[in-house]
Amino acid sequence: MLKNILPRGRSRSLNRTQKAAIAGVGALGAAAVALTAVPASGQTTTTSEAAPTAKVAYSTKQIQDVHAGVTGQLAGASQKVAAIEAKKEAAAKKATAEKKAAAKKAAAKKAAAKREAKESTSRSAQRTEVKKAAPKSYPNNLDGWIREARSIMKKHGIPGTYEGIHRNIMRESSGNPKAINDWDINAINGIPSKGLLQVIPPTFAAYHVPGTSKNIYDPVANIVAACNYAADKYGTMDNVDSAY
Repeated sequence: MLKNILPRGRSRSLNRTQKAAIAGVGALGAAAVALTAVPASGQTTTTSEAAPTAKVAYSTKQIQDVHAGVTGQLAGASQKVAAIEAKKEAAAKKATAEKKAAAKKAAAKKAAAKREAKESTSRSAQRTEVKKAAPKSYPNNLDGWIREARSIMKKHGIPGTYEGIHRNIMRESSGNPKAINDWDINAINGIPSKGLLQVIPPTFAAYHVPGTSKNIYDPVANIVAACNYAADKYGTMDNVDSAY
Protein backbone atom coordinates (compact mmCIF):
# COMPACT_ATOMS: atom_id res chain seq x y z
CA MET A 1 0.00 0.00 0.00
CA LEU A 2 2.83 2.44 0.71
CA LYS A 3 4.19 2.21 -2.70
CA ASN A 4 1.08 3.70 -4.18
CA ILE A 5 1.74 6.87 -2.27
CA LEU A 6 4.85 7.71 -4.21
CA PRO A 7 4.23 9.55 -7.42
CA ARG A 8 5.28 8.03 -10.53
CA GLY A 9 8.46 9.07 -12.27
CA ARG A 10 10.09 10.44 -9.13
CA SER A 11 12.96 9.10 -7.17
CA ARG A 12 12.11 6.76 -4.38
CA SER A 13 14.30 8.56 -1.91
CA LEU A 14 12.17 10.09 0.85
CA ASN A 15 12.51 13.51 2.28
CA ARG A 16 11.91 14.47 5.90
CA THR A 17 8.26 15.33 5.39
CA GLN A 18 7.44 12.09 3.75
CA LYS A 19 9.16 10.16 6.50
CA ALA A 20 7.08 11.86 9.12
CA ALA A 21 3.87 11.11 7.26
CA ILE A 22 4.79 7.50 6.97
CA ALA A 23 5.55 7.33 10.69
CA GLY A 24 2.17 8.83 11.51
CA VAL A 25 0.34 6.29 9.37
CA GLY A 26 2.19 3.52 11.11
CA ALA A 27 1.20 4.79 14.48
CA LEU A 28 -2.45 4.90 13.47
CA GLY A 29 -2.29 1.38 12.27
CA ALA A 30 -0.81 0.15 15.50
CA ALA A 31 -3.54 1.86 17.41
CA ALA A 32 -6.18 0.19 15.29
CA VAL A 33 -4.67 -3.19 15.96
CA ALA A 34 -4.68 -2.48 19.67
CA LEU A 35 -8.38 -1.58 19.64
CA THR A 36 -9.29 -4.84 17.91
CA ALA A 37 -7.69 -6.68 20.81
CA VAL A 38 -10.23 -5.32 23.43
CA PRO A 39 -12.87 -7.92 24.45
CA ALA A 40 -16.45 -7.34 23.35
CA SER A 41 -17.63 -7.03 26.89
CA GLY A 42 -15.77 -3.77 27.32
CA GLN A 43 -13.79 -5.11 30.21
CA THR A 44 -10.06 -4.96 30.34
CA THR A 45 -7.81 -7.54 31.80
CA THR A 46 -4.68 -6.80 33.68
CA THR A 47 -1.65 -8.80 33.17
CA SER A 48 0.09 -7.76 36.31
CA GLU A 49 -0.83 -7.89 40.00
CA ALA A 50 -2.44 -4.82 41.70
CA ALA A 51 -0.05 -2.54 43.49
CA PRO A 52 -0.10 -3.06 47.22
CA THR A 53 -2.12 -0.49 49.28
CA ALA A 54 0.07 1.97 51.07
CA LYS A 55 -0.17 1.90 54.80
CA VAL A 56 -1.51 5.11 56.49
CA ALA A 57 0.17 6.20 59.67
CA TYR A 58 -2.20 7.71 62.27
CA SER A 59 -0.98 10.16 64.95
CA THR A 60 -2.71 10.76 68.38
CA LYS A 61 -0.83 14.00 68.97
CA GLN A 62 -3.59 16.23 67.55
CA ILE A 63 -6.28 14.37 69.54
CA GLN A 64 -4.21 14.79 72.67
CA ASP A 65 -3.80 18.48 71.95
CA VAL A 66 -7.55 18.91 71.44
CA HIS A 67 -8.31 16.98 74.63
CA ALA A 68 -5.83 19.11 76.56
CA GLY A 69 -7.38 22.30 75.14
CA VAL A 70 -10.93 21.27 76.10
CA THR A 71 -9.77 20.20 79.55
CA GLY A 72 -8.05 23.53 80.02
CA GLN A 73 -11.17 25.45 78.97
CA LEU A 74 -13.34 23.41 81.37
CA ALA A 75 -10.85 24.03 84.17
CA GLY A 76 -10.87 27.75 83.44
CA ALA A 77 -14.67 27.83 83.41
CA SER A 78 -14.76 25.94 86.73
CA GLN A 79 -12.33 28.43 88.24
CA LYS A 80 -14.50 31.35 87.09
CA VAL A 81 -17.63 29.72 88.56
CA ALA A 82 -15.76 29.05 91.80
CA ALA A 83 -14.58 32.65 91.92
CA ILE A 84 -18.14 33.94 91.38
CA GLU A 85 -19.48 31.63 94.09
CA ALA A 86 -16.70 32.75 96.44
CA LYS A 87 -17.61 36.40 95.83
CA LYS A 88 -21.29 35.66 96.46
CA GLU A 89 -20.45 33.81 99.68
CA ALA A 90 -18.18 36.65 100.83
CA ALA A 91 -20.90 39.20 100.05
CA ALA A 92 -23.48 37.12 101.94
CA LYS A 93 -21.16 36.82 104.95
CA LYS A 94 -20.49 40.55 104.87
CA ALA A 95 -24.22 41.31 104.69
CA THR A 96 -24.89 38.94 107.60
CA ALA A 97 -22.10 40.50 109.65
CA GLU A 98 -23.38 44.00 108.93
CA LYS A 99 -26.91 42.94 109.86
CA LYS A 100 -25.70 41.44 113.15
CA ALA A 101 -23.66 44.56 113.88
CA ALA A 102 -26.69 46.79 113.18
CA ALA A 103 -28.90 44.62 115.39
CA LYS A 104 -26.29 44.69 118.16
CA LYS A 105 -25.99 48.46 117.86
CA ALA A 106 -29.78 48.86 117.97
CA ALA A 107 -30.00 46.57 121.01
CA ALA A 108 -27.26 48.54 122.78
CA LYS A 109 -29.05 51.80 121.96
CA LYS A 110 -32.34 50.39 123.24
CA ALA A 111 -30.66 49.13 126.41
CA ALA A 112 -29.04 52.54 126.94
CA ALA A 113 -32.40 54.27 126.47
CA LYS A 114 -34.00 51.84 128.90
CA ARG A 115 -31.23 52.46 131.43
CA GLU A 116 -31.61 56.20 131.01
CA ALA A 117 -35.37 55.96 131.48
CA LYS A 118 -34.88 53.81 134.57
CA GLU A 119 -32.30 56.20 135.99
CA SER A 120 -34.57 59.14 135.21
CA THR A 121 -37.44 57.41 136.99
CA SER A 122 -35.15 56.64 139.89
CA ARG A 123 -34.05 60.27 140.10
CA SER A 124 -37.66 61.38 139.94
CA ALA A 125 -38.56 58.94 142.70
CA GLN A 126 -35.65 60.20 144.77
CA ARG A 127 -36.82 63.78 144.30
CA THR A 128 -40.31 62.71 145.34
CA GLU A 129 -38.88 60.98 148.39
CA VAL A 130 -36.96 64.11 149.26
CA LYS A 131 -40.14 66.11 148.97
CA LYS A 132 -41.94 63.60 151.12
CA ALA A 133 -39.12 63.52 153.60
CA ALA A 134 -39.14 67.29 153.80
CA PRO A 135 -42.72 68.17 154.75
CA LYS A 136 -44.00 71.60 154.07
CA SER A 137 -43.26 73.96 156.89
CA TYR A 138 -45.82 76.38 158.31
CA PRO A 139 -45.25 79.45 160.45
CA ASN A 140 -45.71 78.92 164.17
CA ASN A 141 -48.77 81.18 164.51
CA LEU A 142 -52.54 80.99 164.21
CA ASP A 143 -52.48 81.27 160.43
CA GLY A 144 -49.85 78.51 160.16
CA TRP A 145 -51.70 76.25 162.59
CA ILE A 146 -55.00 76.52 160.69
CA ARG A 147 -53.36 75.90 157.30
CA GLU A 148 -51.42 72.90 158.56
CA ALA A 149 -54.54 71.50 160.24
CA ARG A 150 -56.55 71.88 157.02
CA SER A 151 -53.79 70.02 155.08
CA ILE A 152 -54.12 67.06 157.46
CA MET A 153 -57.94 67.24 157.39
CA LYS A 154 -57.87 67.08 153.58
CA LYS A 155 -55.91 63.80 153.68
CA HIS A 156 -58.52 62.28 156.05
CA GLY A 157 -61.57 63.70 154.30
CA ILE A 158 -62.55 66.02 157.18
CA PRO A 159 -64.45 69.12 155.97
CA GLY A 160 -63.91 72.68 157.24
CA THR A 161 -63.00 76.03 155.67
CA TYR A 162 -60.31 78.38 156.84
CA GLU A 163 -62.95 81.00 157.67
CA GLY A 164 -65.15 78.59 159.67
CA ILE A 165 -62.21 77.33 161.75
CA HIS A 166 -60.80 80.81 162.36
CA ARG A 167 -64.18 82.17 163.41
CA ASN A 168 -64.76 79.43 166.03
CA ILE A 169 -61.21 79.67 167.39
CA MET A 170 -61.59 83.37 168.00
CA ARG A 171 -64.89 82.81 169.82
CA GLU A 172 -63.62 79.90 171.96
CA SER A 173 -60.04 80.93 172.88
CA SER A 174 -59.17 84.20 171.14
CA GLY A 175 -56.35 82.24 169.46
CA ASN A 176 -54.63 81.12 172.71
CA PRO A 177 -53.52 77.45 172.39
CA LYS A 178 -53.12 77.22 176.22
CA ALA A 179 -56.64 78.47 177.01
CA ILE A 180 -58.68 76.45 179.56
CA ASN A 181 -62.23 76.81 180.83
CA ASP A 182 -62.36 76.23 184.59
CA TRP A 183 -65.83 77.52 185.33
CA ASP A 184 -68.43 75.75 183.03
CA ILE A 185 -70.20 72.45 183.69
CA ASN A 186 -67.36 70.52 182.17
CA ALA A 187 -64.91 72.08 184.59
CA ILE A 188 -67.30 71.34 187.48
CA ASN A 189 -67.37 67.72 186.28
CA GLY A 190 -63.55 67.64 186.24
CA ILE A 191 -63.10 67.65 182.49
CA PRO A 192 -62.51 71.28 181.57
CA SER A 193 -62.38 72.39 177.92
CA LYS A 194 -58.86 73.07 176.65
CA GLY A 195 -56.96 74.49 173.66
CA LEU A 196 -57.83 76.66 170.67
CA LEU A 197 -61.28 75.13 170.12
CA GLN A 198 -61.95 74.25 173.79
CA VAL A 199 -62.19 70.47 173.46
CA ILE A 200 -62.74 68.32 176.59
CA PRO A 201 -60.23 65.46 177.06
CA PRO A 202 -62.71 62.60 176.33
CA THR A 203 -63.78 64.21 173.02
CA PHE A 204 -60.17 64.87 172.06
CA ALA A 205 -59.24 61.20 172.71
CA ALA A 206 -62.28 59.89 170.79
CA TYR A 207 -61.75 62.06 167.70
CA HIS A 208 -57.96 62.27 167.72
CA VAL A 209 -56.51 61.90 164.18
CA PRO A 210 -53.48 59.58 163.76
CA GLY A 211 -50.33 61.42 162.81
CA THR A 212 -51.03 64.38 165.07
CA SER A 213 -49.80 65.03 168.60
CA LYS A 214 -51.64 63.42 171.47
CA ASN A 215 -51.16 66.58 173.51
CA ILE A 216 -54.53 68.34 173.76
CA TYR A 217 -52.81 71.71 173.94
CA ASP A 218 -50.99 71.14 170.60
CA PRO A 219 -52.70 73.72 168.33
CA VAL A 220 -52.78 71.57 165.14
CA ALA A 221 -53.90 68.38 166.96
CA ASN A 222 -56.58 70.38 168.82
CA ILE A 223 -57.99 71.92 165.61
CA VAL A 224 -58.05 68.59 163.69
CA ALA A 225 -59.74 66.65 166.55
CA ALA A 226 -62.33 69.44 167.10
CA CYS A 227 -63.15 69.64 163.35
CA ASN A 228 -63.44 65.83 163.19
CA TYR A 229 -65.95 65.94 166.06
CA ALA A 230 -67.88 68.86 164.47
CA ALA A 231 -68.07 66.99 161.13
CA ASP A 232 -69.55 63.97 162.94
CA LYS A 233 -72.10 66.00 164.92
CA TYR A 234 -72.88 69.00 162.68
CA GLY A 235 -71.54 68.09 159.21
CA THR A 236 -68.68 70.62 159.37
CA MET A 237 -67.11 73.18 161.70
CA ASP A 238 -68.59 75.87 159.42
CA ASN A 239 -72.03 75.00 160.86
CA VAL A 240 -70.96 75.73 164.46
CA ASP A 241 -71.78 79.23 165.76
CA SER A 242 -71.80 78.66 169.52
CA ALA A 243 -70.70 76.25 172.20
CA TYR A 244 -70.72 72.76 170.82
